[in-house]
Amino acid sequence: MTDSTLIRWIDGEAPAEISGGTTWGMPFPRGTVPGAKAVAVADSSGTRVPSQAWPIATWPDGSLKWAGIALPATDTPSDSYHVTADGDTASAASQPPSGGASVTVTESADAFTVDTGVLQMVIDRSGSTLFSSLSRDGREVARNARLVSLLQDSVSEGAGMVRRDAFTGGVTAVVLEQSGPVRAVVRLEGNHRPDTPESGKRDWLPFVVRFYFHANARSVRMVHSFIWDGDADRDFLAGLGVRFGVPLEAELHDRHIRIAGADGGFLTEAVRGLTGLRRDPGAQVREAQVAGRPTPPAETWNPEVSHRLHLIPTWGDYTLSQLSADGFELRKRTAAGHGWVGISGGTRAGGFCSLSDARGGLGVGIRDFWQSHPGQLDIRGAATGEASLTAWLYSPEAQPMDLRFYHDGLGQDTFEDQLEGLELTYEDYEPGFGNPTGIARTHELTLFAYEATPSTESLAADAASAAIPALLQATPEYLHTAGIFGDWDPVDRSTPARARLEDRLDFLFDFYAGQVEQRRWYGFWNYGDVMHTYDFDRHVWRYDVGGYAWDNSELSPDLWLWYSYLRSGRADIFRFAEAMTRHTGEVDVYHLGPWKGLGSRHNVQHWGCSAKQLRISTPAYRRFYYYLTADERTGDLLTELVDSDQNFLGLDPVRKVRPDAATYRPNRGALGVGLGTDWGSLAATWLTDWERTGNPRSRDRLLGTMADIGALKYGFLTGEALYDLDKGRFDTGREQIQVSHLSAVFGLVEICSELVDLVPDPEFERAWLQYCRLFLAGKEEQVEAVGQPLEGIYLTQAHSRLTAYAAAKLDDPGLAARAWESFAEGGEHLNHQSAFTLRKIEPPHVLLPVDEAPTVSTNDTAQFGLAVIQNLALIGNYLD
Repeated sequence: MTDSTLIRWIDGEAPAEISGGTTWGMPFPRGTVPGAKAVAVADSSGTRVPSQAWPIATWPDGSLKWAGIALPATDTPSDSYHVTADGDTASAASQPPSGGASVTVTESADAFTVDTGVLQMVIDRSGSTLFSSLSRDGREVARNARLVSLLQDSVSEGAGMVRRDAFTGGVTAVVLEQSGPVRAVVRLEGNHRPDTPESGKRDWLPFVVRFYFHANARSVRMVHSFIWDGDADRDFLAGLGVRFGVPLEAELHDRHIRIAGADGGFLTEAVRGLTGLRRDPGAQVREAQVAGRPTPPAETWNPEVSHRLHLIPTWGDYTLSQLSADGFELRKRTAAGHGWVGISGGTRAGGFCSLSDARGGLGVGIRDFWQSHPGQLDIRGAATGEASLTAWLYSPEAQPMDLRFYHDGLGQDTFEDQLEGLELTYEDYEPGFGNPTGIARTHELTLFAYEATPSTESLAADAASAAIPALLQATPEYLHTAGIFGDWDPVDRSTPARARLEDRLDFLFDFYAGQVEQRRWYGFWNYGDVMHTYDFDRHVWRYDVGGYAWDNSELSPDLWLWYSYLRSGRADIFRFAEAMTRHTGEVDVYHLGPWKGLGSRHNVQHWGCSAKQLRISTPAYRRFYYYLTADERTGDLLTELVDSDQNFLGLDPVRKVRPDAATYRPNRGALGVGLGTDWGSLAATWLTDWERTGNPRSRDRLLGTMADIGALKYGFLTGEALYDLDKGRFDTGREQIQVSHLSAVFGLVEICSELVDLVPDPEFERAWLQYCRLFLAGKEEQVEAVGQPLEGIYLTQAHSRLTAYAAAKLDDPGLAARAWESFAEGGEHLNHQSAFTLRKIEPPHVLLPVDEAPTVSTNDTAQFGLAVIQNLALIGNYLD
């Protein structure tokens, strides 16, 4: 790679400041970059800037495929950047790094001390604190940060007492994952321990917290993930938060509270207010307090005020509670034991607050605050020498978290009964399987260390950056030339036919983004997902009908969104896909317990379905975000799945409908593994792990099973093969033909496309081409090729991209014509002229006015989008 590559801010303009630095992921074409040490970054003027790069994936030849790249914090970010990776100092990055940017980590037997050059954090290796001290230029602004939670033993449904027990996070391990010079990352693990051990309560809620430090940063990014390991029938989470101690020394009237309201507004108050009094302390005093500056010496005030300061109430406690997506309340009190006074309210708070005085202070911003309601921000004891600031990720004022299954089973005790229920409500129920134990949730916070009370304008900018972090990304054109993620092209409106399809793709995304807002698809466990199918009679999505409710990645909306982002570079699509990735990888997947590594099929509750399968947990949905951002938490989720083939030994995904159920017995030497959703998920797992780590086990299982599929008489048409768990290989002797309309719509198409280009295996490629060519072929052609017609052919429009793949690989205009015909035929219920039918809806029976709704489900939408994207890339030249 000799040319520089443009990197731009996805929101279009450079932010005014990057207080905490920035990190992104960037691919490089195969064979062009030997390693991350060759990577350099220059600003828009060509001046080299300090940077840090590290490998996050390699090509099979060992060259760099993806790198994480970090830049230091700066108050003058460039409009764009250029990356070079040839080690040529005569390139655009010819100037030596300036500014001496570095982040340093000092280790001792008891702690890590991280210094960005502006702030310093001391992280103890064990104990009950996440950090013991946070300082700005040597002055401590926060201390003894800790996780807190509340466990309630029941949900009162009438008269009766409930008990709440308090817990504090205990740290059991601290790991320095990255040590600079531009970026450092510290990872903490632990669980919540009862504050009163004699209560008899056990430790619970295992967590992982990461702190991210960049050179010159005055803020620290904190990513908190926890796993629910309670008993849903008796454990009710009543609060979950992060609490910080904030030392204060100034006079009470020089201590400042700042809390973000809606639309950039701020509450700006002091612990002891000097405005609005009957007697005026003086204009300079009032102006200084409102601005957050130290007030003039008291002897210069109007003595009618300065001699009566003890008669002004001091307000030590503040609370903002956001219990829904549409409303927050602000209130305060003088101290515990006294009544609360209402301040104000509004719709959607910014999720930010700060507490400071002239010597410094702490600001905390919670990303997706109102979207992930119920949340809360508390300040307590601001009139004392050490206040506390608590960022509640689950508000203690909300109804306790109730994760019990939503019905009693309806008498579905046998597989036969459950399949009958599936016929009616589309819910795959099985007793005991609607269990949330093992699901997870991740939150992102930003901690700001202030040297004094900042201006309200500065705080508003900090709140905005915490809510929507600035992100650098390569352009769609470059991402495409890098040869990553298979068959896609940047947006192209060069012909009327292409423009029509691009318009439909835009409409689909805009429609779903609007539905998130209109239907309020928000909340602690829900934000990031979409609903499955619409109910026209009630004018709502089928939120309460079995398997028609939350989508849980069914038929790959994740892929549709990520390919839509790759093609367009649109920030709104990126953040929609980001929220879905966070949700589907955390909430819809089990991270501990017997189903660890499996995901739950679509249901009224995200964890409610008894179909626990790899098709939901597959890295095919998560790897985009990991590679584009170098996000370590997503890397954890990918690592969790490395041995996911073990799951077939404990849980047969087709146990209720297995044709050979009378004789099939899972064993390590002969596990039934489907060659569609199952192997596609395993292949994505092994490919991603091989790229990330070079793990020979993953490499050998991927390449070995590819060879085995190629050796099967009917290749992918075999449907299922027997897998030897110890050897990681298929038995190639099975001769059967068994296809499913679901096999290729959970990432198999995309992964196979990558594999064919990535590693040479002519027999695997032949098997995949055979499957692509025959799936939508005529019955006669199928019989001629394999001796019988294929049964179970549905989702014609979605599978048109199989035919398109064969047409492109074989350079066959006839197949290309068939692909576009199948696309049109399969979309007849979508109206081929518009590519998507709208039905006008009258609003009387809905909570919010409804203008239009699709006549199809999210499944059809996602697969329509993927068919358009891949068909355009493969056979777009045949469209006109």
